[in-house]
Amino acid sequence: MSYSAEHKQQVRAKIVESARVLFNRHGFESVTIDGIMEFAGLTRGGFYNHFKSKESLYSEAVSSFLMGRGAQWRAEAGIDPSNLDPEMARQMIHSYLSTEHLHNLDDQCPMIALPSDVARAKPEVQSSYQTLLEGMVSLFERGLENHSNQARHKALSLAALCVGGMVLAKSLPNSDLAKEVQSAARVSADEITLQ
Repeated sequence: MSYSAEHKQQVRAKIVESARVLFNRHGFESVTIDGIMEFAGLTRGGFYNHFKSKESLYSEAVSSFLMGRGAQWRAEAGIDPSNLDPEMARQMIHSYLSTEHLHNLDDQCPMIALPSDVARAKPEVQSSYQTLLEGMVSLFERGLENHSNQARHKALSLAALCVGGMVLAKSLPNSDLAKEVQSAARVSADEITLQ
């Protein structure tokens, strides 16, 4: 039986999203192809019809966040990427550095959930991670470009504060220091958008 291109695309998207969630929960090494396919409600046999390797799926799972769950997150936070300004950048910062984002592991940005995995991954995965970071920097830069002659520098600083603050907070679960780190990152990021 032959499936339509649309059906194949839907199945592929289901595998990618299932993998993204499992990689966030358990990391690359602990997740198996069998586990991904079972989580997606599919059989292992179909995996290689869509991906050449677990690494290629990992790469796609990382890069899918920007226009997948990341786009949903921006919409839920009221962030309009086509109409960015410093206030919208601050809104993005507050949503990214929120406690809800920190504790929602399944929907967490891969830049927070997977930095150690990506550092050890193949170049294909690192490239996807870099694309995700460039997307974040671009959003911040567009929000600041009419208000600063140093928009790129500030956008890079904002991304570092957001991701770094959340990685540190995630490493210290349920600690007062984690809350202080999140708060300090938010305050410093707000200061950058106001300069």
